[in-house]
Amino acid sequence: MAQRFPHAELAPLSDPFALAQVQEFNSYLCSTVHVAHAHGRRGARWADDAAAIEAMKRKVPATMTECFELIERKLLKGPWAMGEQYTICDPYLFTIGTWIEGDGVDTTKLPRVMEHRKRMLARLAVQTAVATEGTQIS
Repeated sequence: MAQRFPHAELAPLSDPFALAQVQEFNSYLCSTVHVAHAHGRRGARWADDAAAIEAMKRKVPATMTECFELIERKLLKGPWAMGEQYTICDPYLFTIGTWIEGDGVDTTKLPRVMEHRKRMLARLAVQTAVATEGTQIS
């Protein structure tokens, strides 16, 4: 999306290394964090055995906590996901970050992630989207 609309400046398109870091961040969100979350809701994608599906559900709080601890400690550069510049990573992190309470993650251990959420909620476009979807986010 950022490459399709370069005028929006949602990724550092002129800096290959920085662009790779943006892609790394979003790849982690989509291939690891999003999948860890999905194990709690769509376990039948990975197993047919009811006990295995229940085991996946029980594991979600631990796996999502691990994922978000890594984001908190190493990946979130702040104040935005990639540092000073708002990028395409920020709305994706925000979206997945709104799931963590429901996944049993202790948000008190994620102050930087929660500050990012507050920063995102201060954006008019985010407020509009949240209102349109009827989502309650604290």
